[in-house]
Amino acid sequence: MVTVLNKCLIMLAVVAALAGCASAPEVDHSSRYTLKQDRAPDGHFDASGLTDAVPRYEAPRRAGNKSPYQVWGKSYRVVDSNDGYVARGTASWYGQKFHGHKTSNGEVFDMYTMSAAHKSLRIPSYARVTNLDNGRSVVVRVNDRGPFHGDRLIDLSYAAAKKLGYQSRGTARVEVAAITVAPDGSMFLAGERFDPKGGAAVTPAPEPVVNKAGTSRQALFVQLGAFSSRDPAEAMQVRAKGVLQSPVRVREVTTGSGRFHRVQVGPFSSENDARYAQNLLESSGFGNSIVLTDSH
Repeated sequence: MVTVLNKCLIMLAVVAALAGCASAPEVDHSSRYTLKQDRAPDGHFDASGLTDAVPRYEAPRRAGNKSPYQVWGKSYRVVDSNDGYVARGTASWYGQKFHGHKTSNGEVFDMYTMSAAHKSLRIPSYARVTNLDNGRSVVVRVNDRGPFHGDRLIDLSYAAAKKLGYQSRGTARVEVAAITVAPDGSMFLAGERFDPKGGAAVTPAPEPVVNKAGTSRQALFVQLGAFSSRDPAEAMQVRAKGVLQSPVRVREVTTGSGRFHRVQVGPFSSENDARYAQNLLESSGFGNSIVLTDSH
């Protein structure tokens, strides 16, 4: 027979047990990553023997190419085609925090391979990334989305960043040029015929067009989009003219994958002017713009 005293003792024991559970430290297993801050791999990592990613044709996939998509309340769009893409901006890198976790297209991120994340290039794809401060170049395979901090253009794997020589600083000024591969194996770098034999990582970018006076016809533009049809390009041109007083053009280019209509604002005399215009455009709803060098 259970006495009143025994009932009280049982109740006190249950309360004590619950209190012990409540005071025990909790571990949040819902987080995708086990590290709060990203960091370089432990110990010394020698990247000198790493080879560049080898571009090859990969059939288009749905994974990772949803467009538009949202991150932290901001909307981003994936380009219809990587053909002709070339842009300059800030590169960062990601490493141990994300190592072993899935990328946006379902593959596993390996910080020791030559890979990258980009907000708008179709994935998987390839790009040549050049450190504008030291001239080093690498070819990476783009298989992830990001970076989503500030105005950074591309996130490289730790290995790729080390080969470019900026892993200790964290960021670098770079040029990103898309490499597209046709089903027959032919390659194009930023829309121009490309032969990777002899070292794709150090193949120079196409020389700028020069007029008879010897003045470069290359200039900085803010590109708002690229379309296979002219009508949507002209509609975007009209919208952009209502935001800025700067000239807005639709430039028609023909690449190995067809004809495209680029909507571009400019030219600008400096990168600061171009970035200022880009910020104004993004605040007016043009959320997928890039700053690039193109023919004037």
